[in-house]
Amino acid sequence: MNKFDLETLSIAHQDVVTNIRRWLEQMVVGLNLCPFSHNVIAQDQVHYAICDATIDAQLKQFYVDELQRLLEANESDIATSLLIFTRGLEEFDDYLALLDWFQELLENAELTEHVQLASFHPQYQFEDVAANDLGNFTNRSPYPIIHLLRQVQVTKALSHVSDPEKIYIDNINTLNRLGRQQVEALCPWGKKKS
Repeated sequence: MNKFDLETLSIAHQDVVTNIRRWLEQMVVGLNLCPFSHNVIAQDQVHYAICDATIDAQLKQFYVDELQRLLEANESDIATSLLIFTRGLEEFDDYLALLDWFQELLENAELTEHVQLASFHPQYQFEDVAANDLGNFTNRSPYPIIHLLRQVQVTKALSHVSDPEKIYIDNINTLNRLGRQQVEALCPWGKKKS
């Protein structure tokens, strides 16, 4: 679905992709939270895969299909894939359980040298971090998302970064400088529910 025409999607899916693109433009690229994302987005090499399924077997098949699509595609066509889940994973713990299964499959299939997973969720919360900490917004997105990254691209991008660990710290500092009001205005879905 990279280089796709939004008009070929259902209205609901058009809205999903529009929301994801806005999040990418405003947060991920706009705040430089991922210094490697600009080029693949600008070159329209992101594949947006939308899953409305809620049944475990269907979720897992969706993942297998999208993983295969990425591995078989030319890197210049699909550099990276965003697996977007529209239903059934609203609870962060449910999302984490599925993410664990996806990671286990990747390891069992010996594909970790080819693909890496990154995780995003509207209620993302890092372990041992307070729920209202602004740092959580680095991984908060409009929908539950599992990002499939090509390992070769990650390695190439990181080779130009002197201290990769500093990216995460810089991101938190950026959000803290913006302040809660501005961050929550950019990510209204990410406000912690009372």
